Amino acid sequence: PSIFNILNQSRFVGTTPVSQPKTDSRLKKFSIYRWNPTVTGQKPHMIEYQVDLNDCGMMVLDALIKIKNEQDSTLAFRRSCREGICGSCSMNINGTNTLACTCPIDQNASKKTKIYPLPHMYIIKDLVPDLTHFFAQYKSIEPYLKRKSEIKVGEQQFYQSVQDRAKLDGLYECILCACCSTACPSYWWNMDKYLGPAVLLQSYRWIIDSRDEYATERIDKFMDTFSVYRCHTIMNCTVVCPKGLNPALAIAEIKKLMSGMWKMPEKNLSLAPAKNYPESI
Repeated sequence: PSIFNILNQSRFVGTTPVSQPKTDSRLKKFSIYRWNPTVTGQKPHMIEYQVDLNDCGMMVLDALIKIKNEQDSTLAFRRSCREGICGSCSMNINGTNTLACTCPIDQNASKKTKIYPLPHMYIIKDLVPDLTHFFAQYKSIEPYLKRKSEIKVGEQQFYQSVQDRAKLDGLYECILCACCSTACPSYWWNMDKYLGPAVLLQSYRWIIDSRDEYATERIDKFMDTFSVYRCHTIMNCTVVCPKGLNPALAIAEIKKLMSGMWKMPEKNLSLAPAKNYPESI
């Protein structure tokens, strides 16, 4: 055959569909907490769904999305980034608070996976907890840089040494998923007064920041028996943190500052030289 015929025939190589070998379904049961407050008389209950692991992603969130898309569109849960960054899909999976998007599905199809909302929280619907109080507590610590010196925003930069920046590692990565706070028995019983591990870790992040000038005032706000001292170092917060952080250590550092056992090192509050930028910038 001519070279042209060979080329023409080669165009169709690979376009013919190849039959995939059939594999047996691996059906796994997911028992999911359900409750809809808009349905009169309905009480919280569990509903079981079956998902074929051969036709599903590797994470629990993949299974939840598949169930919602293909079996029950009324299932409610939060999700956004799908990569452990936003903290939206926090829930209790097989007894442990974690993120559904980073929690792998147990590949043992004979073992049921149980999914509940975060414990000891008011529930809006199904797996969606009401985090209003949690974020109100976060707001109360004023989680932003505060300066006493008057500086026009954008005119100067705040210097921070490599060493001072390193002190923020293990603090700034918190994504406010509330896994730690809702795993804390002290927070369960005293959440009206005790700020909880997530908020206290965030507070310590600003207390220790070398650029912040309100460390003393931040600590003074905690001078009561509940805000910080309801922490009894149970350590659940550190065990469940999906980002591998240590809120219990941050709380211990705050306690040391409050007790006077440790004094805050002097902060370098120097500024970069002022620059005259064009008005158009």
